[in-house]
Amino acid sequence: MLDHLGNWSRNHYCGVLREKNIGESVCLMGWVQKERDLGSLIFVDLRDFSGIVQLVFNNDTDSALYEKAQGLRSEFVIAVKGKPRERSNKNPNIPTGNIEVLVDELKILNTSEVPPIYVKDGDNVDETMRLKYRTLDLRKPEMQRNLRLRSKISQLTRNFFIDHNFVEIETPMLTKPTPEGARDYLVPSRINKGKFYALPQSPQLMKQLLMVGGFDRYIQITKCFRDEDLRANRQPEFTQIDMEMSFMSQEEIMDLNEEFIQMLYREIKGVELSSPFKKLPYNEAMDRFGSDKPDLRFAMEIQNISQLVKDSSFKVFSEATKDGKSVRCLLAKGLGKDLSRKKIDKLEDFVKTYGAKGLAWIKINEDGIQSPIAKFLDKELDAIIESLEAEVGDIILIVADEDSTVLAALGALRLHLAREFNLIDENHDEILWITDFPQFEYSQEENRYVAMHHPFTHPLEEDIPKLEENPSEVRAKAYDLVINGDEVGGGSIRINNSDLQEKMFKALGFSKEDAEEKFGFLLDAFKYGAPPHGGIAYGLDRLTMIFTGADNIRDVIAFPKTQSATCLMTGAPVEVSDKQLDELNIEVK
Repeated sequence: MLDHLGNWSRNHYCGVLREKNIGESVCLMGWVQKERDLGSLIFVDLRDFSGIVQLVFNNDTDSALYEKAQGLRSEFVIAVKGKPRERSNKNPNIPTGNIEVLVDELKILNTSEVPPIYVKDGDNVDETMRLKYRTLDLRKPEMQRNLRLRSKISQLTRNFFIDHNFVEIETPMLTKPTPEGARDYLVPSRINKGKFYALPQSPQLMKQLLMVGGFDRYIQITKCFRDEDLRANRQPEFTQIDMEMSFMSQEEIMDLNEEFIQMLYREIKGVELSSPFKKLPYNEAMDRFGSDKPDLRFAMEIQNISQLVKDSSFKVFSEATKDGKSVRCLLAKGLGKDLSRKKIDKLEDFVKTYGAKGLAWIKINEDGIQSPIAKFLDKELDAIIESLEAEVGDIILIVADEDSTVLAALGALRLHLAREFNLIDENHDEILWITDFPQFEYSQEENRYVAMHHPFTHPLEEDIPKLEENPSEVRAKAYDLVINGDEVGGGSIRINNSDLQEKMFKALGFSKEDAEEKFGFLLDAFKYGAPPHGGIAYGLDRLTMIFTGADNIRDVIAFPKTQSATCLMTGAPVEVSDKQLDELNIEVK
């Protein structure tokens, strides 16, 4: 028979007991971490969310209690009463290591089968097991810390923006399908047969309508849903810190959000960040780092050597200096001795996954230059080395191709080398804004231009005349916040004029009828005095990863999905009954 809690009332948490509590009467509750029977003494580590404390059951003072404690096993749920005392064999590895609790009374509140995974950090259990037995995994101290810190970030966020005159408003979870961006999760309507809602990819249109409605400053911590191909650190459902502001310029929005990030660093890490944050235009970020979310915690910038090799007899280089193509490289300082021919071959395979046709290289050794392309280069070889100020021990890694391919390959290679050779300074964070994004990017799949951010982003005023004839040259009033190579937030100034919004839809290939059908409610609202407005949204999951140091997004979400968008714990998604499908007027093909 299990014990009932009765009128017992917990008065302390396990992990907070210290020497000052010696002699007090304490009542603790939690899970058995482990037990050790030494004959006349039983030691039990009791765990709750705050930590672990050692319990002692003494056969000489209470044999009945001792006999009951002999039945305790890992993950039993218990409550105890007793008094802390000084521990003879102190444990410096835990905060409660100087004391132990001599137990007077014990209640076994629930038993446990042998757990399929250990409830301890660093157990290296397969991730599928962690996700299948998530409730056990959540008991681990690391998961407890991560999710409690996530809660703290949410609380600090709400307090900050409420103090800055924002109002928290919930927007609908059942909304209208959108034609742009990732695929929607569709929800069939039982009442309106044959019609569907969509779960929101973001509250974008609703928060803009709130600005038209005069709320001035809106904030929401909300779930968003995207039915897209997943990567390691993406989830089909994720949480956004979403905001919108009226009558504010791009600079004012960025300044306010710098204050917000400074507050989080101060409250969570005890770090004072200087401002203003660094700013890089998109084109410069791509040219220097091959990425619109560069990690600035290490050097190794991409160098353009096209002019140095444009007249080379090496056709691979000279042919790649024509329009839309380039020859660029990375100078890997001091890595020449670490990169054998075999390792370089692996790097070549690596860049080929990004579309590059090959990887040329030049090593500067003490006994001279080593390179498979040296025989094709004459004065160009010396010019490259001199231009890059390469020294003995360095290696130059070169890609020649279309600009987009070169930048993608070298940007990825830069990160790969930094991680492989521990070039990243983990002791500080690098934060910057990326600005002046292209308004459009060309989709080969759809054979048209699509919005790089979304169709409601305002173009730079000087680029508006290019909307119809030169869309590739139009820049947007868009801005992303990047921390340590991760985009944690993205925003823009929005279009608040019906005529300009219609021009944007036209540039995106929407007919007037299509635009009216899909966005008529927004265009109608703009007719009645929409204020200038803009906003930004942060990924709460990614922010939490940065502040916890987690490597995997699933470690900061209570019940995440796998990369195939399934839940190993519940088995979702699942087939449903014919009756349910009939009610929804749906047939599965």
